[in-house]
Amino acid sequence: MSFRIVRRSKFRHVYGQALKREQCYDNIRITKNSWDSLFCAVNPKFIAIVIEAAGGGAFLVLPLSKTGRVDVNSPLVSGHKGTVLDIAWCPFNDNVIASGSEDCIVRVWHIPDGGLTKSLTEPIVELVGHQRRVGLVSWHPTANNVLLSAGADCRIIIWNVGTGEILSSIDHPDLIFHCSWSWDGSRLCTTCKDKKIRIYDPRTGEMEQEADGHEGAKPQRAMYLKNNLIFTTGFSRMSERQYSLRSESALGEPIVLEVLDTSNGVLFPIYDPDINMVYLCAKGDSNIRYFEITEEPPFVHYISTYQSTEPQRGVGSMPKRGCDILNCEIARFYKLHSKGFVEVISFTVPRKSDLFQGDIFPDTQAAEPAMTAEEWISGVDREPILMSLKDGITQPKKAEFKAPPKKPNILDKNPAKKITPSGSKEATPSPPGSPLPANANRLEELMSELKKMKTVILKHEVRIRDLEEKFSVDANANNIANNGETLLPDEV
Repeated sequence: MSFRIVRRSKFRHVYGQALKREQCYDNIRITKNSWDSLFCAVNPKFIAIVIEAAGGGAFLVLPLSKTGRVDVNSPLVSGHKGTVLDIAWCPFNDNVIASGSEDCIVRVWHIPDGGLTKSLTEPIVELVGHQRRVGLVSWHPTANNVLLSAGADCRIIIWNVGTGEILSSIDHPDLIFHCSWSWDGSRLCTTCKDKKIRIYDPRTGEMEQEADGHEGAKPQRAMYLKNNLIFTTGFSRMSERQYSLRSESALGEPIVLEVLDTSNGVLFPIYDPDINMVYLCAKGDSNIRYFEITEEPPFVHYISTYQSTEPQRGVGSMPKRGCDILNCEIARFYKLHSKGFVEVISFTVPRKSDLFQGDIFPDTQAAEPAMTAEEWISGVDREPILMSLKDGITQPKKAEFKAPPKKPNILDKNPAKKITPSGSKEATPSPPGSPLPANANRLEELMSELKKMKTVILKHEVRIRDLEEKFSVDANANNIANNGETLLPDEV
């Protein structure tokens, strides 16, 4: 007589379910760029999606409540001159988003409450320092106003967004595939084209450790977990997809190294630090796998797979404070379809009780910074501030910043002017006698209407030209059939 021992886990029965179509987003021109990025960022207020637009330098921001069919003329964030490659919401201010682009510039934008009413072209800060495209942006997990950017110039720059200054810079040996902050933001883990995994001190730029990663040539990614563990995804020498779990103290000796399958999409790990779960998704795949990380062997426990028929172009994940706690929703993903549809997928723990389930909802990261940028660069380390989910989610106060004198705070509730990096001229207030704001607003409205009229006229001109060419071809065909002669364009 044999017995099968089943591992006890609160998350063994987690299942994913897509919401109804009217609760999703449709008619969005999702970008066709092949860059290895998720192209979607979500917070409890907004969803941001990189789209296919004229010039390529735009992304769409919608309030979460604006579901259904999206107007093709919806206002965009369109200040970049090159294709947008990555976007990231500020963890401490739900109205602030950063974007990196092929134009080599990092821009930070302020989205007004309720969403955009017209296209946004002026950022609140421009961060100029990279020589080549910027493919990754990532906010510090605990320090206010600290932003990381990584470019194809093999350089990592850490910025103080409030002043536009560079706090530190890291010259990387080769093309950077991915960067991840540690739990308290005191260290930085990177993956690289030379197949190495490195750990840096982000303040000094000194490399603390280096080890061989996955043997395959395709991009690999690394994600810092709690307890100084690092979860990586990559490819074997035979192009098999792999994942591994490593300890920071022994980076070159994986605790776990498993082959997943033989597909060719780069696996993106999405980590839930509250319950130690990792979700794996990839472009071109139609499924999302999820695992639980524990302290006992085999350490990485496969739970299940959400399967669908449509492949994904990208995925956005909702912070825990934006999930439906009362319905035991532990994760929510926004899956980008190539056909312009954004599907919302809810992962739920089945429970019969309507009471708050404290065992599956421990304290989570609050939208409040643990320290300032000045404290962090001076050497202070603090873990994220946690909040209880028991009493429901209340709208957090926007983070306030104590910037140095003559350095305006760019994440104030009502940012008034654009900031450029230190060394450049700042905007000056309007002199006395300047036009009233109402007149200025009226002028902007007239200019916007003029642009729309020019667009309509251009469309009509193209249509008229097409009709003339078609009429010319038809006339020639009739003349040849009747007389055997070809008419010149002026004779038609």
